[in-house]
Amino acid sequence: MNETRSDTFSDELLGFSIPSRDSRGRAVRLGPVVEEILAAHDYPPALKHALAEALVLATLMGGLMKDEGDQLTMQAQGEGGIVSLLVCDYRDGAIRGYIEHDEEQMAAEGANPSLDALFGKAHLAITFDIAKTGKRYQGIVPMEGDSLSAAVESYFMQSEQIPTLIRTAISSSKGQTVAAGLLVQHLPEGEEGRERLHVELDHPEWEHVSILADSLRHEELVEPGLSLEDIVWRLYHEEDKILVSPGAQLSKGCRCTIEHFEEVLARFPKEERRDMADDEGIILVDCAFCSKVFPIQD
Repeated sequence: MNETRSDTFSDELLGFSIPSRDSRGRAVRLGPVVEEILAAHDYPPALKHALAEALVLATLMGGLMKDEGDQLTMQAQGEGGIVSLLVCDYRDGAIRGYIEHDEEQMAAEGANPSLDALFGKAHLAITFDIAKTGKRYQGIVPMEGDSLSAAVESYFMQSEQIPTLIRTAISSSKGQTVAAGLLVQHLPEGEEGRERLHVELDHPEWEHVSILADSLRHEELVEPGLSLEDIVWRLYHEEDKILVSPGAQLSKGCRCTIEHFEEVLARFPKEERRDMADDEGIILVDCAFCSKVFPIQD
């Protein structure tokens, strides 16, 4: 394993690849950042767990993007469940997310609702916005399986045709939340970025990589004293070479400012802005991500 700086413990991405297995991966452990995002709303524990897992997934997928300004957005929309909307996004190491839910239904379901109870009939949309080209790529898959991670694995298989294994872990102790995850992928044609002409789920190289990744324990992912490099080394220390590429420092990424909202409101016709304003000509804008209200003078 090549080490270029001190080990990675929390709120920083770690990328790695195993050339001999035509595989790549990302690992992350969110600490203070996930705490800051969750603190913006008074979510019950089950929703904090769901949002924390979604933030890990958005970070792992966003970490696959290469260029400054690229953005990954993950959106789960449900019907008939507790959650009507879950949104997370990642851009240049900045992450954010929130959940819209029915409080009465949440109370009726109890402390540990299933994924089906949370989302009902739902779909998962994953969008990649590429800054250099201005292009947008989106895949939509049904919410299936017993976790958000399973739904994202289905997305990569159905929309990208990339064999992918994801493991996540959430720990809440003494009022503090730690959320972590590992993503590994097989690139069937070898070099990252080459055209994928086929997918072999039973490819021996992928089978080897995925079996080892699947052995990762929940406790290892969230262990604060175990670096992400050590986790990768424990899994793949018998490989000829592991290339490590430290990724972005992570931060809460809400981009709400008065200037931003003024720019957005300026796109509306004057009559519509007048209808939004109160008697003093103030438009109150509520940011769903950070739960702040911004008074904008029309």
